Amino acid sequence: MKILVTGSSGLIGSEAVAHFDAKGHEVFGVDNNMRRVFFGPAGDTLWNLQRLKAGTRRFQHSSLDIRDRAALEELFSSQRFDLIVHCAAQPSHDKAREIPLIDFEVNALGTINLLEATRQHCPEAVFVFLSTNKVYGDAPNEIPMKELETRYDYARPEDYAGVDETCRIDRTLHSLFGASKAAADLMAQEYGRYFKMNVGVFRGGCLTGPSHSGVELHGFLSYLVKVTLSGRSYSVYGYKGKQVRDNIHSYDVVRAIEEFTAKPRPGEVYNLGGGRENSISMLEAIARIEQLAGRKLDWRYVEEARRGDHICYISNMAKFKAHYPNWKITRSLDAILEEMVASQRGQQAKWAER
Repeated sequence: MKILVTGSSGLIGSEAVAHFDAKGHEVFGVDNNMRRVFFGPAGDTLWNLQRLKAGTRRFQHSSLDIRDRAALEELFSSQRFDLIVHCAAQPSHDKAREIPLIDFEVNALGTINLLEATRQHCPEAVFVFLSTNKVYGDAPNEIPMKELETRYDYARPEDYAGVDETCRIDRTLHSLFGASKAAADLMAQEYGRYFKMNVGVFRGGCLTGPSHSGVELHGFLSYLVKVTLSGRSYSVYGYKGKQVRDNIHSYDVVRAIEEFTAKPRPGEVYNLGGGRENSISMLEAIARIEQLAGRKLDWRYVEEARRGDHICYISNMAKFKAHYPNWKITRSLDAILEEMVASQRGQQAKWAER
C-alpha cells in the first residue's frame, strides 16, 4: 500500500510509520513539529524523525502543515494513497485555551482539509482519524462512582467495563480541545456515512509508549516517568490524586488501525484504550514508577482539578473487539511502564554523553 501518516513524528504517527514500513509499504509522513511550537523544546519531535529516517527503508517525510489546503492538494494530486492515518493534532486539554484559533484550525480545519482531499483524489482509500475520549466532555463524570483507598471506580456493576460509544458528546464541558476534536470527529463520521467513504474514528484514552515526547500539558505517563527519573517536581491536579485512566501502548493502537484497514466500516466510531486491565490512578502510577525508577518523586497536590477533566475514565472496548476479534491488547501496563523507564534512562544517558 501507499500510506499517508499525519503527525508522523508523534507517538502514534511514528509507530504507524515504523510498523507499516516494516511490512513493506510505502509510507509518506507529514509533520511540521508543531508540538515544539505548542510545548517548547521539551515537546520537540525531531529526535523521533531522525530515529525513523535511520530505521526505515521506504519512508518519505514532508514538513507540510495540514492547515495548508493548497499544499495538501498538491500532495494528493501527486500521490494516490490507499490509507490515510490522521494523527496530527493540537493535543492538549489545557493548552487549547491559550490558542483557541490555532487549536481549532489544526484539529478541525486540518481534518476536513484531509477528508476532502481524500474524497477528491482517492475516495476508495481507508481514512483513520485519531479522535479522543475528550469528545465526551465531562459526561463520564456523571457515572456513579465510589472512592477507594487509591482510586475512584465505578459504583455500579453494569459500568465495570467502562465508557462505551453511546456516551453523549454534547451538553457537556469539553475544554476547547475536546470541542475542536468533537467537530473533527463528527465531520469524519459524516464523510464516512454521507459519502460512503471508508472512514473510521478512534476515540483514544491515554495512548502511550516510549516514543512519546511527554510534557506537563500532554503525555501523562511519559511526562511522569521523565520527571521521576530527572528528579524534577510534579503537580497532581485535583480528585485527591485518585483520578483513573486506562493506558494503551502505541503498538496496540496501530494494530487496531491495521485491523480496521483490512475490513473498514464506513463512519464507524470506536473507543480505544487499554481497558480495565491497563487502568491506573495517579497515586498508583506514582507509586509504581517510583518502584521502577528506584527513587521518590517530588510531587505536590493542587486542589483545583483541570476543567472538564475525567474523574475515572476506562475505555469499554467491547464494540471494537466484537467487530475485530483478531485484535487484542498485547502490552500490559507493567510492560509499558518498564519499557518507558528503560527508554527514558537510555535517552538521559545519550544526553549526558553530549
